[in-house]
Amino acid sequence: MLTLLGFGMVSCFMYLIMTKRLSALLALIIVPIVFAMIGGFAADMGPMMLDGIKKLAPTGVMLMFAILYFGVMIDAGLFDPVVHAILRAVKGDPLRVLVGTALLTLCVGLDGDGSTTYMIAISAFLPLYRRLGLSVLMLACIVMLAVGVMNLTPWGGPLARAASALHVDPSDVFVPMIPAIIFGAIAVVLLAVLFGLRERARVGVLDLKNTDHNVDVIDDHANIRRPKLLWVNAALTVALMVTLVMGLLPLPVLFMIGFAIALMINYPDAKMQRERIGAYADSILAVVSLIFAAGIFTGILSGTGMVEAMAKSFLDVLPPEMGPYLGVITALASLPFTFFMSNDAFYFGILPVIAKVAAEYGFTAAEMARASLVGQPVHLLSPLVASTYLLLGLVKVEFGEHQRFTLIWATLVCLVIMAGAILTGAFPLYRG
Repeated sequence: MLTLLGFGMVSCFMYLIMTKRLSALLALIIVPIVFAMIGGFAADMGPMMLDGIKKLAPTGVMLMFAILYFGVMIDAGLFDPVVHAILRAVKGDPLRVLVGTALLTLCVGLDGDGSTTYMIAISAFLPLYRRLGLSVLMLACIVMLAVGVMNLTPWGGPLARAASALHVDPSDVFVPMIPAIIFGAIAVVLLAVLFGLRERARVGVLDLKNTDHNVDVIDDHANIRRPKLLWVNAALTVALMVTLVMGLLPLPVLFMIGFAIALMINYPDAKMQRERIGAYADSILAVVSLIFAAGIFTGILSGTGMVEAMAKSFLDVLPPEMGPYLGVITALASLPFTFFMSNDAFYFGILPVIAKVAAEYGFTAAEMARASLVGQPVHLLSPLVASTYLLLGLVKVEFGEHQRFTLIWATLVCLVIMAGAILTGAFPLYRG
């Protein structure tokens, strides 16, 4: 009974959000409540939901203050010198332009917000691509793959969802994944080199003057830029990253402290502080509300015993010889799963069941969370990802054309991330 109820709940949730009958936020709240009542758990729903929300509260706080922190850094102009330096260095060499595109996107993508990164990278480089006659398909491909790699930070959506769904500390998922993320970043840069060599052979090298493209394109908000505080902001960000990796304090506390210091230093005026916080409100509300709503879903899924029943059923049909490879199976499955369904459906609906089964073979929840992140570069090619429409609108490329060009390269980047994760111990190739 519990198995059927659990699979019915997950299937209903996935159907409603994939057919856009309900938003993910509403589905995460309404669907589990309805199925808990059907199963006769109405009297116990309150403590279950509250327990799920409490477990996800630190993740919600971390995401909120991470968005605030990186919003302040972008507004203050922390990344502006990098943009200007890369634009001036690439000149008319297609190889430099493509590599510069990758480096800039990887740098700006540290904020974990794909839409912001797309706007900065495309507005900086698109005029140059058009001036040189370079392929905008290559531009869209490199930028999207770089965002897919850098979106694996704790304040990016996928890792936060995976950690929330399995009730593990985001830092426990992220820190062992850092080498794999570096592998992915190197793969994107090498792909940019390959594209650059192709374009250099096709169009040659042009001698451009600085006036041939606008290097000041990102300075539309000069009134909130703080160029004199550049090194202070850079030092603060480096210190934040170092303490994050060292685990000196919990992630939510680190970002709360970092944001408070950053806002106080860059915008000491109380009125401007309120304005900057208000500017990020939409992004914060969209992400944090989803995390707390997920607490209801995971709380009921676990509290009713549905997830245990589903895992037992899956374990019964899984060939025993495949169990020790569940880490790799999950990593490979994340490519098609996150393409054909949303991150919410995969991480909150599918991953908990797989992780429960994997635990029978000795895999930890953190290992399974890391494995589930491998497919993110392919996920961004999904028609379910809103930010990809923004990217393609900026470069004026058809969705299907972009998918056909980018899919094989996105798959290769995913495989490199998986290889890096296995080689560095983020999750094992085989758990004997």
